[in-house]
Amino acid sequence: MIELHDNPDYRHDAAPCTGVLLVNLGTPEAPDTKAVRDYLAEFLWDPRVVDVARPLWWVMLHGVILRIRPPKVARAYQSIWTDEGSPLLTVSRRLAEQLRQRYAARDGGRVEIALAMRYGKPAIEPALEELEKKGMRRLLVLPLYPQYSSTTTAAVFDELARVLGRWRWLPDIRFVQHYHDHPAYIEALAASIREHWDAQGQAERLLMSFHGIPERMCRSGDPYYCECQKTARLLADKLGLDDDRWYLTFQSRFGREPWLQPYTDATLEAWASQGLNSVDVVCPGFSADCLETLEETEQHYRELFLSGGGKQFSYIRALNDRPQHVDAIAQLIDAQLQGWQPALDEAPDALAACKARALAHGAKQ
Repeated sequence: MIELHDNPDYRHDAAPCTGVLLVNLGTPEAPDTKAVRDYLAEFLWDPRVVDVARPLWWVMLHGVILRIRPPKVARAYQSIWTDEGSPLLTVSRRLAEQLRQRYAARDGGRVEIALAMRYGKPAIEPALEELEKKGMRRLLVLPLYPQYSSTTTAAVFDELARVLGRWRWLPDIRFVQHYHDHPAYIEALAASIREHWDAQGQAERLLMSFHGIPERMCRSGDPYYCECQKTARLLADKLGLDDDRWYLTFQSRFGREPWLQPYTDATLEAWASQGLNSVDVVCPGFSADCLETLEETEQHYRELFLSGGGKQFSYIRALNDRPQHVDAIAQLIDAQLQGWQPALDEAPDALAACKARALAHGAKQ
């Protein structure tokens, strides 16, 4: 039997709002072995992330992986941790706060912005409950993954369904699946690259590195590969790059099965050995800088390229909380809010009349 989530504080004269839930991947609470082990246990147990038979995967995960990987991953996090904490979380918070200020000034509380992580904290469930306390009757969920994948975007939907499956009164719901080809997102990426080139010069080649997933997932219907290709093509067109000036690769593979190719590390090794002197690397699939961009890309891949004979390696930071990124996300939100607000029965006099009728029928508040 499902234990339902109640809302005893509901008021019939409470002004309803639209809740916008931004969701990013997640991060350990601290750069130490225990916190990393707890985070990986939640992350890697999700069948959306690793779709191996549960009994076998439980043995592998708890018998091997969570005994071996946490110390190594903790050291990687220590190399990028800041005084504010995890870069992914702090950047995501700044992005959410800028959006919160924008909508507070423009809509006067009709739109409430909340941030959650799919794994770790702040979790999706308490974020939704906080929006509910503010009077949320409409919910827009925006996973901060530009390209859709069953391993990321769908995992957010799964948790959303689990949480809301316990609510008595569901809000109207809209869900952003992807924004890989949205003009404002492409322009924000292009602007960040142009700014980098203006400050540091342009390398011989631009490498667009996306997070990888197993090849079999795409063969089974996941559109991620196609959406990465489209993002890269649109970005190259926006920058006016000839085909020989840019290249698309995939990073962060895990395990022994084939993942999407070409691989970022193998490509950089090959280029260095072939005499390519300089490369700029951008990661258009990451909305905020994180372990994969700051440690794997900026540190590990830099060392790989330079030690192999390359002369110059530049990582172009993620969009993070750049003004163009805030604008792009706001455009996505505004497009989804069309037709939702304000409703005619949300005016103060209409709400007062609603409360009076409810009290007359025996409501408490």
